[in-house]
Amino acid sequence: MELISVAAIAGNRVLGKDGELPWPSIPADKRQYRERIADWPVVLGRRTFDSMRDDLPGTVQIVLSRSESDYSVDSARHASGVDATLDMLEATAHDRAYVIGGAAIYELFQPVVDRMLLSRIPGAYDGDVYFHEWDRDAWELASQTPYEEFTLEEWVRRRE
Repeated sequence: MELISVAAIAGNRVLGKDGELPWPSIPADKRQYRERIADWPVVLGRRTFDSMRDDLPGTVQIVLSRSESDYSVDSARHASGVDATLDMLEATAHDRAYVIGGAAIYELFQPVVDRMLLSRIPGAYDGDVYFHEWDRDAWELASQTPYEEFTLEEWVRRRE
């Protein structure tokens, strides 16, 4: 199972503010993000799940939460931690899954993700959640795709 983090990050590592993106909407980024994760399982935290409830991404949503909950969505599954999530993902018929946030979920899964797809939004923004620091020596920048309002970076974990 290949596990891939997908995030949009400002130049100062800001991910969001008050549950929203702090920068103006970037349709090209939303489009590439939604198309990429549409046919795959996604891993997300409860608050991120709640914020996307009206338009849930992915084929299955594995929601990490300390407390079990009924999500009232047939495709949503509760997981209590990283290991439980990985077990659930292995039980699917998919060979790939995406970690889509929030900040604590990105950090929890950092040790086990194989790739990161980071939409780099130029500039610094006020925010209350940040993408975690990560050891760049453990990763290789495989590609950079410039778009008009952002650059999509693909990072691949170095294997010794």
